[in-house]
Amino acid sequence: MNTNVNVLSDRALLNNYLSGDRSAISELIDRHSSRVRSYIGMMVKDDDIANDIFQETFIKAVKVIDEGRYTDSGKFLSWVLRIAHNRVLDHFRREKASRQITEREAGYDMIGTLRLAEPNTEDEMVQSEIEESVRRLINLLPDDQQEVIRLRYYSKLSFAEIANETNVSINTALGRMRYALINLRKLIKEKNIVLS
Repeated sequence: MNTNVNVLSDRALLNNYLSGDRSAISELIDRHSSRVRSYIGMMVKDDDIANDIFQETFIKAVKVIDEGRYTDSGKFLSWVLRIAHNRVLDHFRREKASRQITEREAGYDMIGTLRLAEPNTEDEMVQSEIEESVRRLINLLPDDQQEVIRLRYYSKLSFAEIANETNVSINTALGRMRYALINLRKLIKEKNIVLS
């Protein structure tokens, strides 16, 4: 079957859209909607919220394209997934006032792993960049907070093991982790860092 002949690349669809073919953007969104919607749904675990974030994601993407701020590097899906990821984080920030959230509920862990189905080279590159950004932020934390993050996320120790390793109580280890996460979020906000 020779169906690929009629399939335009993301770049071609974007060019068509920018040249006045308004239907091209719909085709581009349809092409990636399943992957983006699945990612958002996996993070927020609520269909209504996921649908809202999905719509916000593509509204933002189209706005950036319309304003001429999108630079096509052949990674349209990765770019849209980063927008979706940021929208998910925005959602959880809004929810933060009413309850404490864990990093898993926010759709990421502190090493920045995007858990996407069928990872490809683009996903791996994005993940690598995120991990490097987070490592740089961790290095800005106080030593005791750096230590607990490294033992928990890189050495995969339980909090009981961390407490034993660092000669502190479990509550102290948990407290250090809590402050480390709070400080990381502050650093991300203060430095306007986008984990992408």
